[in-house]
Amino acid sequence: MGLRRNLARPADHPRTDRVTYVELFFDLVFVFALTQLSRYLYENQSWVGALESATLVLALWWVWVHTTWVTNVLDPARLPVRAVVIGLSLVGLLLSVSIGESFGDRGLVFAIAYVALQLGRTVFMALALARHDRVLYLNFLRILVWLSVAGVCWIVGALLPLEFRLPLWIAGLLVEYVSASIGFRVPGLGRSGLDDWDLSGPHIAERSALFVIISLGESLLVTGFAFVDQDASVPGVLGLILAFTGGVAMWWLYFDHGERVGSRTIAASAEPGRIARLAYTYVHAILIAGIVLTSVADKEILAHPTDSMRLSTAVVIAGGPFIYLVGLQLFRWIVAREVLLSHLAGIALLVLAFATAGLVSPLALAGLCTGVLAMVAAWETIVRLRAGTTDADAG
Repeated sequence: MGLRRNLARPADHPRTDRVTYVELFFDLVFVFALTQLSRYLYENQSWVGALESATLVLALWWVWVHTTWVTNVLDPARLPVRAVVIGLSLVGLLLSVSIGESFGDRGLVFAIAYVALQLGRTVFMALALARHDRVLYLNFLRILVWLSVAGVCWIVGALLPLEFRLPLWIAGLLVEYVSASIGFRVPGLGRSGLDDWDLSGPHIAERSALFVIISLGESLLVTGFAFVDQDASVPGVLGLILAFTGGVAMWWLYFDHGERVGSRTIAASAEPGRIARLAYTYVHAILIAGIVLTSVADKEILAHPTDSMRLSTAVVIAGGPFIYLVGLQLFRWIVAREVLLSHLAGIALLVLAFATAGLVSPLALAGLCTGVLAMVAAWETIVRLRAGTTDADAG
């Protein structure tokens, strides 16, 4: 049973840690998916809409993460692996076009595409590893069992009346996320240990960093489309400048120093599986959620820059940067055991800005929150330079 040809990434080879173009092609699908997510949350600014959007964000992130781990183990330059990644891209496109009506008429299409991605990819991994790596083969068998259980929740949730969909889909997500945290333990098959995953740390770090770039690009894309669809005005131009400045600050906070720290740590760690699971599988989901929420805020600011403040507007404007900074602090703690005073101060200031949101316009609140992000970025850079870290080491 299994494929005779060994499709594993070659060891001690230039391709060992390199991100390939077919992986970037797969990521392109998620540019559209993130755009659809931003649109869905913008059109459903309620507590239920927020919970539905969070479910969709976590589901898309989980699809992307699992596929990233596949191309970390297998060599995307091999034709069978490349063909599978392209096939997953097609199913991912079907998933993406269903997001807008996932809690409506296209729920079944979304669920089938999601389950097909999760199970199809895992079955291929099991077949590819069966003859060549017994440990990883058993790992993916365990994963297949848990994803099959979760798949029942997704499909049944799409088939039952609408009021059952969100609870069942949340149950499916819980099965998938919790199973990973307990090592995919299955009776008779045991559990996966952290030592069972022989990962390329630099590859995982680079793939995650590229997804952050894609998410920031999607945010600018949403903002740009919103700007060109309205008449030119001073508040609109200011909103566009604030959106760009916020995007630069988010990029700076992640890439000036943090991304390189994570890459070095996972490459040197004796437990790359632990860091990959915590810092890149779980915590990066928080970062992506913060970026998506910020893109919603940018669109809201352009549409209603000087209107009276609504609670939902204040939540998205302050909440995006808040979630992003929390995610960055968690990331730095996991990879380097660093508690950053700049990040903690920024989080506190964003809470204060939210508390005063009723006194200002959406545009003014956006200015305050963007100013906080810029301040944290400048503070972190000054600390880095005073510590003697060079630009080359920072990244």
